[in-house]
Amino acid sequence: MLTQLAGVVLAEAAAHEEAAPLIAPPFVIGGTMFVFLMLLMFICVSFMNLGNRHSAVPSTDDPHRQHTNKHGHGDETDSSHH
Repeated sequence: MLTQLAGVVLAEAAAHEEAAPLIAPPFVIGGTMFVFLMLLMFICVSFMNLGNRHSAVPSTDDPHRQHTNKHGHGDETDSSHH
């Protein structure tokens, strides 16, 4: 059945008129997209080590956080033990 469907799709595609004109040749469009994506990659890579500029600061216990870290990792100052 998939072969019949593929044949119908190919026959329908051949029956239509010629494709709409492009604004540029395909290799120019592909090259432009490649350059644009490389530019985005360069921007992402340039910000990759931004968190390493300063030493880590210990976080404060915020009671309004959705999931506070109260798992008891060695200290016995936890408020709950569940």
